[in-house]
Amino acid sequence: MKIQVINPNTSIEMTHSIDASAKNIASFSTEIVTVCPKKGVESIEGHYDEAISAIGVLELVQQGRLDGIDGHIIACFGDPALHAAREIADAPVIGIAEAAFHVASLIATKFTIVTTLSRTKIIAEHLLHEYGFSHKCSKIRCIDLPVLALEQDENNTYQRLKESCLLAKAQDDIGAIVLGCGGMSKMVNQLSQDIGIPVVDGVGAAVKLVEALVGLGVKTSKWGDYAYPTTKS
Repeated sequence: MKIQVINPNTSIEMTHSIDASAKNIASFSTEIVTVCPKKGVESIEGHYDEAISAIGVLELVQQGRLDGIDGHIIACFGDPALHAAREIADAPVIGIAEAAFHVASLIATKFTIVTTLSRTKIIAEHLLHEYGFSHKCSKIRCIDLPVLALEQDENNTYQRLKESCLLAKAQDDIGAIVLGCGGMSKMVNQLSQDIGIPVVDGVGAAVKLVEALVGLGVKTSKWGDYAYPTTKS
């Protein structure tokens, strides 16, 4: 099985981090191919960034399809271009926010999201509503660090994440925590140990969901709105 993991921003450092996290959780027989666009934005922190990144994501999905990829993962918590990607792919396409919400809801009745900047909170709220998980999410907490800062001072990042997770555990009436950025994925295991409740990383969750879907033999539906885009004359 070959899974394409797409980091929608152009940060090579974050792409390597996401690649390591995906490979760490993947089954022995699964090949992880992690890519990022050559052009776009270095980090995705708002609606504009998501729009700019969409073309790069779709180009990489199209290339993955030509290369015989068995499944695609969009490794940004805004799930940019997810529905459009499903139109052009026949293999499963999973966004890491959607994956994390599903997994968290299977192990806890409610969860808290811990993400990066406060300005991205509304995007997470929209996704919760769209995916039908608003009633499962108790709170969205922000550590107010830019995405690129996650890689610059990992100790500071970890301490701020840990502090927010501990507050969530104590105050939010939850059973699990969802990490709201692909760049946080490398810290999920240590956080789970230190916090004492399940912490869900969308990258790992998406890898396992793609493996499950491929194992089930199901692909993206080509009937209805996920049919291939219409040809324009």
